[in-house]
Amino acid sequence: MAKTKAISTDDVLLMLCTSVKKVLSVATQTQINYSPMVQKITRTCLRPDIGCFVLFDGSFSGLVIINFSAPSAMELYRAYMMSMGMPESELATQHTSEEVGNMLGELMNQIVGDFTGNVGSELLVSINQNQPKMLTINKEVVVSIDTNLDRAQARRVSFSTANRNVFYMELAMDRTEFIQLHDFEREEIDPDRIVDEAGQRETLASTSNQTLVDQSLLDELGL
Repeated sequence: MAKTKAISTDDVLLMLCTSVKKVLSVATQTQINYSPMVQKITRTCLRPDIGCFVLFDGSFSGLVIINFSAPSAMELYRAYMMSMGMPESELATQHTSEEVGNMLGELMNQIVGDFTGNVGSELLVSINQNQPKMLTINKEVVVSIDTNLDRAQARRVSFSTANRNVFYMELAMDRTEFIQLHDFEREEIDPDRIVDEAGQRETLASTSNQTLVDQSLLDELGL
């Protein structure tokens, strides 16, 4: 009899932590790290200075919150924009600026998108996300899902930037367990590879078309 393998909510949390680190590291071209110690919490909150949250549902439901301090938000914002070629003189100088919130919302959307893609690849289940919401706040705001979770669990993980500014990710989701009954092939989902292959196909097609045009022209000239 094949040995079964169980994947718990903490394994799902690890997948989310990996997505946070991966997306932010690539976007800002800086080193992002997270603590190996996970904190069990009883409620999820938006905390100062910038709170960002997104809901997901499908095979299981959950809530993801990332709370940025002003220094961590500004460091990520500046690194991201400058890696995109934005002159430093044109950058926002306050964490309350709309550009900072929009950038963090965009990165949050990429993080959860990467996470849902990994969940689909690793667990062969589907979850959907809604649009991330950003709030600049100076007090804690308790956030919960408007539907009852099945024995909800909440976790909090500490992240640090290259300059040692700290921000926190909180996850609330169903207490669940996935049991792998037998081995299966995981579908590789790599957006960069897909884009590269599509570009290569377009280049080959363009080259082929150009060759046909050149040959037709030579035939017309009798060469």
